[in-house]
Amino acid sequence: MPFGDFTSYLSLEKKYSPHTVKAYVRDLNDFSEFANRGYGVDSIGEVPYSIIRSWIVELVDQGISNRSVNRKVASLKSYFKFLLKSKQIETNPLAKHRALKTSTKVQVPFSEKEIEEVLTLLADAEGFEGKRNKLIVELFYSTGMRRAELVNLKCKDLSIEQKTLKVLGKRNKERIIPMLPSVVGSVQEYLKEREGLEVITDSDYLLLSKKGVKIYETLVYRVINSYFSLASEKVKKSPHILRHSFATHLLNEGADLNAVKELLGHSSLASTQVYTHNSIAQLKEVYRNSHPRNSK
Repeated sequence: MPFGDFTSYLSLEKKYSPHTVKAYVRDLNDFSEFANRGYGVDSIGEVPYSIIRSWIVELVDQGISNRSVNRKVASLKSYFKFLLKSKQIETNPLAKHRALKTSTKVQVPFSEKEIEEVLTLLADAEGFEGKRNKLIVELFYSTGMRRAELVNLKCKDLSIEQKTLKVLGKRNKERIIPMLPSVVGSVQEYLKEREGLEVITDSDYLLLSKKGVKIYETLVYRVINSYFSLASEKVKKSPHILRHSFATHLLNEGADLNAVKELLGHSSLASTQVYTHNSIAQLKEVYRNSHPRNSK
């Protein structure tokens, strides 16, 4: 397997998900093909920066966004760091590389009213798919979990008695998230419908398709997009926006930043601080209403 030692390093030592490892290998293969086609390079272990720079130029000329180009180069940089660590090369050609400038995209969360409208629509959901879709929305908004985390939830991860669920996050890091009583009720309703499926192939997994197999990420996206299209005019309506809404609404209500960080499964507080920008309007309102000199 090309880059076999590197993929083992990513999987076993860095504990990256299979999806992330595939993305790294895809980027490395793309660069290998470019280096071989244009420069006759068979091994990318010791390519000069000039070839990498030419690759970057070609990617930009193809209309690939700076953000995507930076991600591809980051894959290459990680590979060179691995080669350095394993003493297969002496210098990293990307050591002094500067990432391309990118614009910061503002992620606009759903309003509490929009979420309430969707939950109202789902309140009387019937049948297996109705109960499942309701649970998907409630789990996202009440726990802030990632789409991949939701897809891979297993029945054993649930504790109805303790009202908690165990989530396996990035780099196989586990965290325990409390469930609201209303969500526990939705879980029980869904499980009752689940028992009525004619065939269950992936019995270990909590959320299934009507065919009894584990749900997939595209299906989850379609569920969120379809319901929120009925309540919101925002351009982006995805599971990530629901995760974003979860964090923003908690912070707006005064939740501790570190607590939100733990619930989201962030390794760095800096990642969580992104969501504080959406709380500025709320802070301004509190400031106007509370500061003693406001009326003077």
